[in-house]
Amino acid sequence: MGRINTNVQSLIAQRVLTSNQKSLAQSLERLSTGLKISSGKDDPAGLIASENLRSEIKGTNQAIANATRADQVINIAEGGLGEVSSLLTELQGLVTSSASTAGISAAERQANQLQVDSILQTIDRIASATSFQGIKLLNGNFDFKTSNVNTGISDYKVNAAKYSGGSLNVDVLVTGSAQQGGLFLSFGAASIDTAAGSQFTIEVGGALGTRQFTFSSSTSLTNIAGAINTFTTVLGVQATVSGTGIKLASTKFGRSQYASIKVVDDGGITGSANMGIYDLNATNTSAAATPRRSTYIAATNTISDFGKDIQATVNGILATSDGKTARINTDFLDVEVTLGNTASQTLGPVGTHAFTITGGGADFALGGQVNISSKVSIGIQAVSASVLGNSNIGRLGSLSAGQVNNLVTGNVEQAQQIIAESIAQVSSLRGRLGAFQSNTVGATIRSLGVAVENSTAAQSVIRDADFATETAGLTRSQILVNASTQVLGLANQSPQAVLSLLQG
Repeated sequence: MGRINTNVQSLIAQRVLTSNQKSLAQSLERLSTGLKISSGKDDPAGLIASENLRSEIKGTNQAIANATRADQVINIAEGGLGEVSSLLTELQGLVTSSASTAGISAAERQANQLQVDSILQTIDRIASATSFQGIKLLNGNFDFKTSNVNTGISDYKVNAAKYSGGSLNVDVLVTGSAQQGGLFLSFGAASIDTAAGSQFTIEVGGALGTRQFTFSSSTSLTNIAGAINTFTTVLGVQATVSGTGIKLASTKFGRSQYASIKVVDDGGITGSANMGIYDLNATNTSAAATPRRSTYIAATNTISDFGKDIQATVNGILATSDGKTARINTDFLDVEVTLGNTASQTLGPVGTHAFTITGGGADFALGGQVNISSKVSIGIQAVSASVLGNSNIGRLGSLSAGQVNNLVTGNVEQAQQIIAESIAQVSSLRGRLGAFQSNTVGATIRSLGVAVENSTAAQSVIRDADFATETAGLTRSQILVNASTQVLGLANQSPQAVLSLLQG
């Protein structure tokens, strides 16, 4: 081979040297940066996957920070609620003390009222002062806002709601009416007529207790009902005169409520042949249903009738119920609706809509993606004196001086019922917030932490350099570059041999 114009061996050596130098440079870059992918040319598909994972990791880390912030917010709210609970317990003691009219002076009762006023003011102050970065937590700021509340709704509570758009309609469909436990006592006259020297003795019972009553001959039905109603608050049963009989009905609705009667001594009672104990008429609860359950002389064992819980759906979801209250608790909607007497016993929808949620609630983004699935919403109702309690028994503010349930001249029994309801409401709110912290926030932090670990590991496999592999590659590239350099030198010297032909 005697060509000197084109040195093919040199060109081959140069190409191989360039390739080896490129491989060496790549190994040096990966070892110095710690990355296997520094730009799109290194691995286009890997770069796309890596960038998507980096974005998810960043969003998930922020979601963990949001969940931690949510936990801090709830902790502050819980602190305020705990103090309100303690104050309500103090109120309970003051009311009980003031109920003993014979053992407490007017001055002491007045002093108790001053304490009540101070406690109510403190509750209002806590409700308005408990805040996080200036955002008030217990004044209703995070309660859900509603509108167009149907008149058939006596009370309602929105605990959580997630929805897109400006509002969410809440629809209630009654499929089974709520009922009281009730019995009808027929006497066939406006008064009872017992045998000479005998008395009519009965034992009336309800969900709260039982009481025995004894009536003599000629006692009017009005007086019998009045005697029973004197103990309504300890029986849970109310008596109403209806024609020539008395209707006994539980004061509340639901399957846990009942009315019962046991005849201890019928006293030889006489009158109409239809006298006795009946169930209430299904369509007219002021009248008796046939057939008769029992005669008085045969009612030596307790005869009872239990009420029924309402059956309803809320936004198409079967509700759990208690008396006249229906509730659903899903990931998107947690509402509790209490119907009035008429609405709870009328089958069909409660108006066009029961009410409309228009905003409010405390929203927390607990996922890496900003969408409705990642959002968690919880309602924090106000705990001020004007809100605690309910529309049926009254509000906590009615215990203040000059109000209807004050301790000096007001209804102390009603005051105690209001305090009990307020304690139940605050306890329920604390329970919901505690469950939110434990089951939602705590679980979210733990699950997102695992997600960050796994995503980071996946991203590392795709993007990070393997130092063992790259070090081996570096050594190989260094050796090949040295070898290629020497070979190139030899290739460049080979044309010199052709010159010997000219010299010969």
